[in-house]
Amino acid sequence: MILIADSGSTKTDWCVVHQGTSVQQITTKGMNPFFQTEAEMSKAIAEMLCPQLPDIDWDGIYFYGAGCIPEKQAIVHQAISSQLHAHGIIEIHSDMQGAARALCGHKPGIACIMGTGSNSCFYDGNNITANVSPLGYILGDEGSGAYLGKLLVGDLLKNQLPSALKEEFLHRYQLTAAEIIERVYRKPFPNRFLANLSPFIAEHLDEPALYQLVLKSFQSFIQRNVQQYDYVNHPVHFVGSIAWHYQDILKEAALQTNIRLGTVLKSPLSGLIRYHSDN
Repeated sequence: MILIADSGSTKTDWCVVHQGTSVQQITTKGMNPFFQTEAEMSKAIAEMLCPQLPDIDWDGIYFYGAGCIPEKQAIVHQAISSQLHAHGIIEIHSDMQGAARALCGHKPGIACIMGTGSNSCFYDGNNITANVSPLGYILGDEGSGAYLGKLLVGDLLKNQLPSALKEEFLHRYQLTAAEIIERVYRKPFPNRFLANLSPFIAEHLDEPALYQLVLKSFQSFIQRNVQQYDYVNHPVHFVGSIAWHYQDILKEAALQTNIRLGTVLKSPLSGLIRYHSDN
């Protein structure tokens, strides 16, 4: 049996795979070595994951995560190996590598993540050969949940949206303007906080300003990221909750920016199960 993990800033999805079939799925909190220490990640695995897993020696453990750049992979590897035993390989890869493998398999293409954060790459069928830096939710991450949440609260607090919508938002989330500022500038994980506000947009797409907010955000993602790759000759695939839930607007943005939209997945796990089973 092998264990595959897909980890973002918000949550980690773990999948136990036996002979190419998912036999158990577990969700725990997100693990990101940019924001968490080895000890914190090890503790999370021990407390939230291990009690739900069979006590076995794994044939392989494959962890794909946000923040798992080469310089940080050893931290995640140590956190996992301290709690889980494998007589096979333990591999740590970036979430971008996971998205590329899940979306493209062994074929070349452009793979994009659009969830709490956003990212993109050109994948030659084996490796990522080009990557436009996402820059995070402050400088980049166009199209992501955090980016949409940032635009939403900015427009609400600057009175660029109907006052009734502002009142509904503040009442629903039990927030004041001061509390929003506190959560964004002083509390940990502001990207998670902002991304968790994006469902409010999805519920109010009949408001033209919010529809345009999403559409322009997707167009910006494509123009500032995707169009730096060979999008003329290759399909553009997406994975992530934002891409999945806003598929209709994503299709419109793709049409208006002349890209060929390929596969759209909510989660990379199904594609990763297929990839590792084929291998």
